[in-house]
Amino acid sequence: MLRQVSDAGSSIVQSGYALLTPADVQVQLGLSADQLDGLRASWSRLPQDTYLRDGGNYRHRRHSCFTYDTSAALTQTPHRAHWQPTHYNALHGGMERWFEPIEPEMTAAPAWNRLLQALGGLFATIRPVQRWYIEAHQFRIDTAAGIGRPTPEGAHRDGVDYVAVILVDRHEVRGGETRVFEAQGIAGVRFTMTAPWTMLLLDDARVIHETTPIQPEGEGLGGVRDTLVLTYREHSFQAPQ
Repeated sequence: MLRQVSDAGSSIVQSGYALLTPADVQVQLGLSADQLDGLRASWSRLPQDTYLRDGGNYRHRRHSCFTYDTSAALTQTPHRAHWQPTHYNALHGGMERWFEPIEPEMTAAPAWNRLLQALGGLFATIRPVQRWYIEAHQFRIDTAAGIGRPTPEGAHRDGVDYVAVILVDRHEVRGGETRVFEAQGIAGVRFTMTAPWTMLLLDDARVIHETTPIQPEGEGLGGVRDTLVLTYREHSFQAPQ
């Protein structure tokens, strides 16, 4: 059973991460599971990720970018490619990946705006900034081919300041253990996120993370693991030099 986190910011400062139950999310971010559930339908309409270099077809994805001035509003930026250097993502780094944008009805939803702003406000209590550059990634990992890999690049950092990994749904799968380890040490924790709207918040400079492959539970091949990953960076979006 996941323990209650009394103060997510303090947990991130002390340990480099905080694992929030849905009850924690309601108390600390002011968002209930019922409010967030209104976002879930969009995951059934994610297009396939055509950039996977391991030859798989198990990942579906959308991506959009935002800025958040902590004294003003959340603003969606013109659509742009997702890019990471190879030292953060050895498998898919170094190339511009143009994913379809997140659907407008999703980004216009009050719960969406409140979620991104609440996390930005929380991270700003740890690292005061004027503006966050936010990348939002919707993922669906399926088991139609037997195995799906949430992190085909392995244990990694994202090259940002903070990361939120949010479980949206998990259906008829086993596996998917999340692992968080010190970037400059050997200590680590392992757990499996099972309740929708459980959130893992990470200080990206201090920890590395990964999630193990998923397999179908039972005889069917229709299992999925849906997540929303939000990254927060202070100075700019990552881009080729």
